[in-house]
Amino acid sequence: MGVPVRTRTAALARVAVPALTLLLGVLSGARADDLLCPTPQSLRACLQAGGILCPTVEPRPPASALRETRPDPNAIISATADRGEGKLTPDGIEVLEGNVIVHQGDRQIRADNAQYDRGKNQLTAQGSVVYDDPLVELSGSQGHYSPVTGADVQDAQFLIKHRTAHGTARLLELSPQGVLAMRQVTFTTCPLSSPSWQLRAGALTLNTSQEMGTGRGVSVDFEGVPVLYLPWLSFPLSDERKSGFLFPSFGNSSTSGFELEVPYYWNLAPNADLTFDPIYYSSRGVDVSGDTRWLTSDQSGIVQWHYLPDDRELDGRDRSFVSLQDVLQLPDLWRLRVDAEDASDTQYFSNFGTGPESTSTAFLQRIAQLTYRDENWSLGAEAQQYQTIDLTLPDAYRPYARAPRLFADGDFGFGPNNLFRYGIDSELVDFVRPLGPTGWRLDLDPHVGFDFEAPGYFARSSLAWRYTHYELQDPWPGEPTAPSRELPTASFDTGLLFDGPVGASRTLTLEPHLQYVYTPYRDQSDLPLFDTTIPDINMVELFRTDRFVGADRVSDENQMTLGVTSRLVNSTSGEQYIAGTLGGQYYFEPPRVQDIYATDQYMPIPVYVPGLPPTDEERKASDLVAEVVLSAYKNFNVNLNLAYGPSTHQEERTFVQLQYKPGGESVINVAWRYQRSVAPEPELLPGVAADALAASVSAEKLDQAEVSGAWPIARNWNVLARMVYDFAADQSLDRFAGFEYTSCCWRVRLLVRRYLINGTGAQDTAALFQIQLGGLAGVGPATDTFLGNAIQGYSPPSLSRSTARSSLGAVSLFPP
Repeated sequence: MGVPVRTRTAALARVAVPALTLLLGVLSGARADDLLCPTPQSLRACLQAGGILCPTVEPRPPASALRETRPDPNAIISATADRGEGKLTPDGIEVLEGNVIVHQGDRQIRADNAQYDRGKNQLTAQGSVVYDDPLVELSGSQGHYSPVTGADVQDAQFLIKHRTAHGTARLLELSPQGVLAMRQVTFTTCPLSSPSWQLRAGALTLNTSQEMGTGRGVSVDFEGVPVLYLPWLSFPLSDERKSGFLFPSFGNSSTSGFELEVPYYWNLAPNADLTFDPIYYSSRGVDVSGDTRWLTSDQSGIVQWHYLPDDRELDGRDRSFVSLQDVLQLPDLWRLRVDAEDASDTQYFSNFGTGPESTSTAFLQRIAQLTYRDENWSLGAEAQQYQTIDLTLPDAYRPYARAPRLFADGDFGFGPNNLFRYGIDSELVDFVRPLGPTGWRLDLDPHVGFDFEAPGYFARSSLAWRYTHYELQDPWPGEPTAPSRELPTASFDTGLLFDGPVGASRTLTLEPHLQYVYTPYRDQSDLPLFDTTIPDINMVELFRTDRFVGADRVSDENQMTLGVTSRLVNSTSGEQYIAGTLGGQYYFEPPRVQDIYATDQYMPIPVYVPGLPPTDEERKASDLVAEVVLSAYKNFNVNLNLAYGPSTHQEERTFVQLQYKPGGESVINVAWRYQRSVAPEPELLPGVAADALAASVSAEKLDQAEVSGAWPIARNWNVLARMVYDFAADQSLDRFAGFEYTSCCWRVRLLVRRYLINGTGAQDTAALFQIQLGGLAGVGPATDTFLGNAIQGYSPPSLSRSTARSSLGAVSLFPP
């Protein structure tokens, strides 16, 4: 699905700052590997100073592992002290003095002095009291412990071990059932010496058995400044989902005005949920949006919707978008898949999309597919249609609907190791479109051959006979209504593998690959063009038996394809260091079937028109293809792909990518993409204006360069930047620059981006601001995914991040 799940308004200047994302995510979103940024030196110094709340660099156990760690009331209590061991007072209280250490199972209490009341089975401790169990570590001036009633500590410091978070409480009570109740609480994941942010609450209760928490009178302070207050909230203590309000957000747009989003999440069942996500636009109205998801042993799916009635910015029209994705496993190896999208109008994505990925949407696909697959057969029936979003495309260049398409593909073998193979590929399709030829196409392609493989070499041979027949309506003038074509194809494919040692731990390979294909010429000029394409030439496509993809054209072939690959690999692990490939085709007879050319680069499936016959200069060879891949050599990665045309003596296509990556936070990428268009002027189709055709069929070359990177410039400071420039259009397509500051428990980012909205020629500018507090949900738009996609190889510095509702659940902002 190429359309974003939740579209947002693209504005000329925008700073979106979700406000209530500063909630108790340290309890709901922190992970076991969250750290308090300790260094070995600071950790050692803290321990030597007798600190009990020293952060650890070792992973903490997950909360689920602590659910059943409850004290056993019948477990033996043992105690040691400097003085008074076994000493009883007249009222039966045992007195312990000096370096008191009390054990019961995996519980330990340390204190200066303690008294144990045997009748109440309760320990009272005074002076530097420390309580330690698998869940928490507590310290305070005075406390009590009982296997029956639990523990309490006054003026306490606490460390929640499986969350690597700590804080203080005036009074802290821990029940044997794992309920931690606190009063006058402060909470943070920052180091003790530098609590950049703190959460404060009048009362906080953590129920570890139910993995739920509640707070009252909650505020969040950042650098001493209160940024949020909530009278009540509840939150999950684990990855379990919970019904409630998700974090609201607000922003501003030049086209939609003030925006406020308040989502509510329903955990309907362990395998189903629903999010109701209304969005208020001050200039447009209320978008009633949401989604629902389900997952069973044989089905998974999601429905997403947006509905904005009476859009005041579009003459009161109703606006909507809906998407359905569902996969259902049926009995007896059958499977049903549905993938469908619909938008209310052609301006929907230009108004609500963000970035060129969504605003360049030309078509929305609707497809329903029923398939069956076993060891030998692949059967299916499907209906496929497209909704046209870009109405500037003439009808003659919009994709055909395939309703229905029926296919049956079989592959069988017999003999030793299934040496001999036979099978068939077949389909029956009805092509529908408002303009141009429509109708049915039957395509049958039975084949026989052999397939032999052994260590060091392989050999495959195939003989196929292809028959294609059409039953057409509204053919082009002078064309038949029932054309057909039949022709054979013979091929032989073989390859060798040589390898030898290079040094003590490396192996060098040499892999020659040879293929011969023969297909006689058939005149196909009377056949329509429904869904046929010519793929870019690479080492995979070079060894196809037909240069066309689709049944409307079959190229005449009398050619030899030769390729050779060499690799340098690790002899033990098989890791590839460098690989180089060179390949090309030699035509014993130049292909006579005329070429076809694409009409629009944004189409989900290509639509083509007949081109001109080959030029007078007969081609004797295809483009030469060269590929070089260098992996992780002294932090460098190189990818080179080159196609050279012997007849034109020019580069047809070039892709060069260089990456320098000394670390996850440090990466620089440089790339160049070039493709020379050689398409002649296509023939004018009936009913299509010449200027519309010229606008749709572009012969401009692709010539783009990209530079991106993330680099530390000082301690905790990174710069981030990217630029994509189109030399053919002499303009920038996308560029942004910014910085991020990351401490151990918080991060701030600021990015300014300007990019081209494809299909419109307009430039959009956006300012992205984000604050993340370690373990808390982020403040501002989630930029981690954006940066990871825009800067290849970039990994943000480690910090607890907000996560999607699928793993976090929800936070309720109002009491039940």
